[in-house]
Amino acid sequence: MSLNQIEKAQGVRVRSSQDLAAGLFMILLAGIAMVMSWELPMGTLRQLGPGMLPKSFAVICAFLGALLVLSSLRFEGEALSGWSWRGVFFVLGAACVFALCIRGFDIGPIHVPQLGLAVAGPLVILISGLAADDFRPKELVIFAVAMSTACALLFKYALSLPIPLAPWLLGI
Repeated sequence: MSLNQIEKAQGVRVRSSQDLAAGLFMILLAGIAMVMSWELPMGTLRQLGPGMLPKSFAVICAFLGALLVLSSLRFEGEALSGWSWRGVFFVLGAACVFALCIRGFDIGPIHVPQLGLAVAGPLVILISGLAADDFRPKELVIFAVAMSTACALLFKYALSLPIPLAPWLLGI
């Protein structure tokens, strides 16, 4: 019996549960994005509307998810394993710290002023870097400074976005 005959006899079976789960998650995420952006007008290619980008990303995400689902049926892969909760905690925590520090916040008696991109940028990189198993502080600090400088140059000066850079120090 040849390999093709054996595969036909077995029928459709999942060979990579990790790819199947990732593909289904991407399709679910695309569906949520499409529902959330449903009422936004698409516009045209000449005059883009606010719904063009989220709907386009949703279609691309769904297509790539479908490819992952199909590849999970065709190619051998890894079994679905547990989550790294350390990564989820530090990466989501870093995003929350960034959101709170970039513009400042008040929660009851706690007042944190606007820290700007000069502080919030390195903070998000340093906190999310703690999610890695091979955490190296020296390399992470160098990367944080370089990326924050690049973000400041790109968003503040090249794109002229109204992102506070260091209002507590320079007033910009």
